[in-house]
Amino acid sequence: MIRMTPTQSIRNAPVTGMSAKLADHPVSPGGAPRAESEPAFAVEVKGLTKVYGGQGGERLALDRVDLEIPRGSLFALLGPNGAGKSTLINILAGLVLKTAGTARVWGIDIDRDPRGARAAIGVVPQELNIDPFFTPRALLEIQAGMYGVPKAERRTAEILAALGLADQADVYPRRLSGGMRRRLLVAKAMVHDPPVLVLDEPTAGVDIELRQQLWAYVRRLNRNGTTVLLTTHYLEEAEQICDRIAIIDRGRVLCCEDKTALLQRIDAKELTVRLAADAAAVPGALMRFGAALKGPRTLTVHYRPSAAPMAEILAAIQASGLPVADVTTTESDLEDIFLQLTRAARREAGAP
Repeated sequence: MIRMTPTQSIRNAPVTGMSAKLADHPVSPGGAPRAESEPAFAVEVKGLTKVYGGQGGERLALDRVDLEIPRGSLFALLGPNGAGKSTLINILAGLVLKTAGTARVWGIDIDRDPRGARAAIGVVPQELNIDPFFTPRALLEIQAGMYGVPKAERRTAEILAALGLADQADVYPRRLSGGMRRRLLVAKAMVHDPPVLVLDEPTAGVDIELRQQLWAYVRRLNRNGTTVLLTTHYLEEAEQICDRIAIIDRGRVLCCEDKTALLQRIDAKELTVRLAADAAAVPGALMRFGAALKGPRTLTVHYRPSAAPMAEILAAIQASGLPVADVTTTESDLEDIFLQLTRAARREAGAP
């Protein structure tokens, strides 16, 4: 990791979109700005609102969003297309102007100190916006220069190797696969070692092996203190990787909870019993649990753990005399909760 003195500052750094560096602001490893004391929340927004105007009338993209992302977390922001995820990210990155509300990145207000807020965040966008005339090595060197990272302290080779791009370091992007280009975007976002890393659909078009490699690198960054904000349509990824999850739809945050608490929202499980012999009917002792035969040797029970503990159901199965060969359970997953919350919100809003 790059180390800089706490009082070092970058002056007269060029401002180019996300390549903006804070002038006269304390920096830390890799040139990323740090507050005098690390904030409790890596990202904090209150009442954040964005209204887009146009010939077709106004469109509310964010509706008074309140969101807190704890420092050091692996945070997932989930929602259907058009929910407002990218708008929120672009506001944090300084690419879109908000209509109302406040937002802080690493304790830095995006209005009071926009350059500092931009330098505290690294964003991996959905779009593959890579200059085709520079190799990955050159692109990272240019990006590091824009952030004011001294040549002696750049981690170009390390980052390329970590993301599986070492062999393509001097290959022009037009010869790279879509997955490699996406990993190159991740590499560009990491050149200044930002305390907050935003991954906007980072694994779209990435094969399984490279996806696992990417997540291994992200976990390592997180263990070293980087706060990660992820958006993805692969809900199983968010469930496996993230420790805190927010779901947004139509510009409103429907929930923001610890993953474990969120997964416990749906009080429903399914118990599947594979029988060693055919059963002609469901024993009477199991009828009260809503048991049903899905075949002569498959019994299923849909139950609410809060109302019927599994131990009670298993005891009833044993008492019924059914010859049990195997038992499996299926719990509600993040996809179930996602669909339940978004559908309920749309019914409440009278939307289809």
